[in-house]
Amino acid sequence: MKILLLEDERMLCEAMEEYLEAHGHDVDPFFEGNGALEAARTTPYDLLILDIDVPNIDGLSLLSRLQEAKISTPAIFVSAMRGMEEIGRAYELGCCDYLKKPFHLQELLLHIKRLDELLGVRQKAHIRLGKRYSYDRAGGRLLFDQTPVPLTRRQMQIVDILARHQGHVVDFETLRHYVWEDTFVDNAVIRAEVSRLKKGLKEDFIENIRGVGYRVARR
Repeated sequence: MKILLLEDERMLCEAMEEYLEAHGHDVDPFFEGNGALEAARTTPYDLLILDIDVPNIDGLSLLSRLQEAKISTPAIFVSAMRGMEEIGRAYELGCCDYLKKPFHLQELLLHIKRLDELLGVRQKAHIRLGKRYSYDRAGGRLLFDQTPVPLTRRQMQIVDILARHQGHVVDFETLRHYVWEDTFVDNAVIRAEVSRLKKGLKEDFIENIRGVGYRVARR
């Protein structure tokens, strides 16, 4: 899971980053809100872990601004604040969990696992295809830094079938059936269309499986 971590206590932040990465997560740490907000706007994270009382933009305001931008990444708040006003505000903004400091790192990991099971974070509408590309399944859009990428209808269908089968090879026959609607085209036509698509991308996340088809690796 790709996680944005906002925590201004450096020792705690570094400990959380190290612990979560040791358990298979990819963590981007931030000590203040401005950088975290910019990253959350341009990177398709699976989860946000936010402290409330941090420099510049506090965690609550950060989540509010993301909602205004229609970015609905699941969030867990970790905070020493115990007042019902702060906790209530966090849940009003749509946070999924609230963990009070101090806490054990294993406890945080358990909360993340529980959230992943309940919400199916990896199965949400946005599928991460590359470092800066994601696919909006509900809207049928390829996004680069959260901005829609203009594609032809056929290119969008190619992205759709590859994203929905992420981690698996999509062979030429499947592409012919799904994209060309069973109209006979030879493999060279399919390769040419995929090549045109790839030339217009700023990241090469579509892998050519020689003689078989194409694949987008799991992120």
